Amino acid sequence: MNDEAPPRRADAARNRERVLASAEAVLARDGLSASMRAIAADAGVGLATIYRNFPTQEALYQAIIIRRTETLIAEAAELASAPDPGQAFFGYFTRVVEHSMSTKAIADLLIRAGIDPKPGMADVGRRMRQAVQALLDRAQQAGAVRPDLRLPELMAILTAVCMAAEHSQWDTPLRTRTLAIVFDGMRPQRAPVG
Repeated sequence: MNDEAPPRRADAARNRERVLASAEAVLARDGLSASMRAIAADAGVGLATIYRNFPTQEALYQAIIIRRTETLIAEAAELASAPDPGQAFFGYFTRVVEHSMSTKAIADLLIRAGIDPKPGMADVGRRMRQAVQALLDRAQQAGAVRPDLRLPELMAILTAVCMAAEHSQWDTPLRTRTLAIVFDGMRPQRAPVG
């Protein structure tokens, strides 16, 4: 007996993606007053299409968080073969911080509604850590990142920076200056001259 789900038809997969994109846009625009009917109208699908993919609003909103994280994982996979591993690593760190600032608003809305945004994130979180580890390894091999930086410390730094950026809603100049200082601490130590 085969327990695998049947492959999703191409039109069903497109509808699911449209629903997720519309749900994210409508949620950002309307907050918790966003209705499934408004999401369906924005996506150009019927309510039945939404409920077939997402039986509850909670399931839909959790899928948004997972989708956004999977997008970051895909970006990391693309950067894993970038010609400049240091630039790929630091660029990706910056991208995650920028992403967290926009995701925080959605997560906050869900928490206020009593919806836990974390279910279903265990596998996605594991894959995210693997993607970050691959970028870190390449950047260290290229000499762009200090060799003693390990994934647990890197994830602690990344989490702290994301939380600070989210909490204070850093503007672009502040984010750029702050990340430059953080990145200096991640680069190999230079021997003093003289």
